[in-house]
Amino acid sequence: MTKDQAPPEIKPLSAADLEAVIAIDKATTGLSRRGYFEKRLDAATARPRDYVYVGLHEGGALAGYAFAKLVNGEFGKPGAGAALDAIGVAPGHTGRGFGRHLLGAVEDILRKKGVATLSSQINWSDPAMSGFFCAAGFDLAPRLVLTRSTETIAPQLPGERVDDWDDEPDYSAPDGDDADALSHDRVPVRSLRDTDLRKIISIDKASTGTDRSDYYERKLHESLFQSGVRVSLVAEMEDYPVGFIMARVDFGEFGHTSPEAEMDSIGVDPGYQGQGVGRALMAQLISSLAVLQVETLRTEVNWDDVGLISYLRSCGFVPAQRISLVRQLG
Repeated sequence: MTKDQAPPEIKPLSAADLEAVIAIDKATTGLSRRGYFEKRLDAATARPRDYVYVGLHEGGALAGYAFAKLVNGEFGKPGAGAALDAIGVAPGHTGRGFGRHLLGAVEDILRKKGVATLSSQINWSDPAMSGFFCAAGFDLAPRLVLTRSTETIAPQLPGERVDDWDDEPDYSAPDGDDADALSHDRVPVRSLRDTDLRKIISIDKASTGTDRSDYYERKLHESLFQSGVRVSLVAEMEDYPVGFIMARVDFGEFGHTSPEAEMDSIGVDPGYQGQGVGRALMAQLISSLAVLQVETLRTEVNWDDVGLISYLRSCGFVPAQRISLVRQLG
């Protein structure tokens, strides 16, 4: 910064910053994620209560940005948490503490909103980001990041117990088209609709004992209107919703889908557990992602959620080369 140049300024991002955000991201990651940032900035400006989105400007140009979103609870209520899912500094401005300034601005806003924790994920082999988050006061979170390819899920063997949800033999047609047979012949699966919200909340409450209405309202809106491709699903038996799976795929440059999808919610009505509902949902999701040429599916679970981890393991998930981090904002 020259003697007469104004100091860097942090303020909310606007639509006018979109091209600069995309350019910074491409310069730092080597990828262009235009569709992702278009959707994210639209969502942030449409529902500012659920997002924090700031940019650092120097000399009239954007030099860095950060996005965070509410992930559980409500602002101002105990247990509310947010996730930092994008932060970047233009290559010509690195080494000047801009990343820390951006993170500090995000944290200040979250504290004012009553958010208790901020989480994020990084590749374990990225020493620069590991050092950045360590210096910022982040710790390892008690959560596991899991992943699997979009290769077809193997059929369940007769008598095989895979988890608390899907412990019955596979009665689908043995013609080799396992994913379609699981999801259509035995448990019909369809795309998620906005009218499914109330039932999703009911299924989740029956399974967890917690009413997370606000969380699922946000997730439904994200799935239907913010994701690049609609891949979230509902399972029905006798025309009655009995399970759901919520995932998102974003667009990159030129309308191509991202090579990775993210799954963040799955639930099965307790009265229909053990009937293959969870496996049918996962099989259809994997099949749909493969058609879209998405290569991998990623999710995050509590380290001690033994039942869910067992289910995901039975579906082919393995530990990802990523770690989950968290910082207390109290």
